[in-house]
Amino acid sequence: MANLLNLERVSKSYGVRPLLTDVSLGIAAGERIGIVGRNGDGKTTLLEVMTGLEEPGTGRVSQQRGLLIGYLHQGDELEDSHTVREAVLAGLDDHQWAADFRTREIVEVLLAGVALDRPVTGLSGGERRRCSLAALLLGDHDLIVLDEPTNHLDVEAVAWLAQHLVKRPSAMVVVTHDRWFLDEVCQWTWEVHDGVVDAYEGGYAAFVLAKAERSRQASASEIRRQNLARKELAWLRRGPPARTSKPKFRIDAANALIEDVPPPRDRLELQKFATQRLGKDVIDIEDADLVRGERTLLEHATWRLGPGDRVGIVGVNGAGKSSVLNLISGALQPAAGKVKLGRTVALRQLTQQLDDLDPDGRVLPMVESFRRVTKTADGNEITASSMLERFGFTGDKLTTRIGDLSGGERRRFQLLMLLLDEPNVLLLDEPTNDLDIDTLNVLEDFLDGWPGTLVVVSHDRYFLERVTDSVWALLGDGQISMLPRGVDEYLERRAGGLASGQLDVGSASQQAADTSVSKAKVGGAEERAARKAVSRIEKRLAKITELETRLNAEVLEHAQDYERLAGISAQLSALSTEKGDLELEWLEASEVLE
Repeated sequence: MANLLNLERVSKSYGVRPLLTDVSLGIAAGERIGIVGRNGDGKTTLLEVMTGLEEPGTGRVSQQRGLLIGYLHQGDELEDSHTVREAVLAGLDDHQWAADFRTREIVEVLLAGVALDRPVTGLSGGERRRCSLAALLLGDHDLIVLDEPTNHLDVEAVAWLAQHLVKRPSAMVVVTHDRWFLDEVCQWTWEVHDGVVDAYEGGYAAFVLAKAERSRQASASEIRRQNLARKELAWLRRGPPARTSKPKFRIDAANALIEDVPPPRDRLELQKFATQRLGKDVIDIEDADLVRGERTLLEHATWRLGPGDRVGIVGVNGAGKSSVLNLISGALQPAAGKVKLGRTVALRQLTQQLDDLDPDGRVLPMVESFRRVTKTADGNEITASSMLERFGFTGDKLTTRIGDLSGGERRRFQLLMLLLDEPNVLLLDEPTNDLDIDTLNVLEDFLDGWPGTLVVVSHDRYFLERVTDSVWALLGDGQISMLPRGVDEYLERRAGGLASGQLDVGSASQQAADTSVSKAKVGGAEERAARKAVSRIEKRLAKITELETRLNAEVLEHAQDYERLAGISAQLSALSTEKGDLELEWLEASEVLE
């Protein structure tokens, strides 16, 4: 079957900087592809060339005749003179759009809390973003292209969006730093770097495994990146049980690669070190009421955080997560009760704003004037220039004006300045906004060895699971509730409408975002059949692996015999298709056994 869209030896430069060099790729009907890479390496440029918004410098982009493409840009194209109803629903009355289940679900989840007759001009940035996404999903496209679609979505809406996209027949290309979303949705991962695009089969976990295997062959200058990739892979294997739902041959390959990699952090050792720095008392919220406007966010709430605690806070948009951080930092005062900080607390807070940096300052001089050397938990010293390099500031970027940095670069710099201050309590409000996956890996690696108390508000499910040890939720009952099973439990409680007996229904998305519905116990016959299927599939996958190894060896042996190479290529393609079908069948059978 012909591809929907092809790039043939496409190159694209801005000024003297090449972003794409001789890139050849294709997108088939129904394929779901995730694109990753550092900020500024050309991800958005690839989307714009692919969709015809930018012409390639050289090469050719071809599309299937009559191809319908829907594109969610990082900005929006809403008409300010329109109402939400006109911009998203083409003016349909309620009884018209509500009669179609598909339309009704999209509107109820993405436009929850947005009055349809409000003018677009009065919407917040997050509301405009959700309106743009809803308008795109209501269309009928052969290919949908999404640039950071999870921005401004809460955990429930992200889970719903993943389910929705998997069910759609459209092909999809998505740029996102949300690694959970990539794993949940994508069949292929494309990495954009150094002007080239490398394709990996599978979502984020498979991408990390394949990249780590390739990195074993890399030069010594790549050792640090290799270690980060292997550490990330180790966490993927040792993380939540759901991440182990991979075919056995992949698990074996991952285990062999990481057998000498220790856990990401020694929790007991870090807590011991944190106790030495912080003392026993860190943060105590006692019988506190928190009121914003006419809303009571907390009522007689008590919450205590000790030295070395690493907690995440989740809740729907508007539940009061940022307000709780401001309550801890002292930026907000409780209407009743009290908030106590320990005497040795040195607290720093990362807000969602980027306006606290001097736009005329330059990167390296500003860092060196603040702190030339910082110490890690193990006593090692890191220079300012080394920290800047770890966070992606090298070459000309070291002397760039802060005001000339992109949003993602300013976010990275903001984080770096905060960490250089050596706080022992960190409050992070949506720290993953505008950060690429490589920078997130660096931040997570740094936090692995950081011994203070950490409180994170984030809609990035992967980041929460990666850096925190417990998850707490604002469920609309005036309390901060611990969730022993983390985000999965949060989604279940939101979907079930239960939070210690009563849940404040503040969003329609809780009805659509349940990704963890309890399965009924399967019968004995069905379980036996599933076990037989798993055994059969694993034997066949092992055989396919052997065949692929032999055929790849023949490719090298017959490098000049083009007729023979064409035959081998056809065999490899058939094996790849069979392997994909078998892996899907394996996953379906394994779900019965879970």
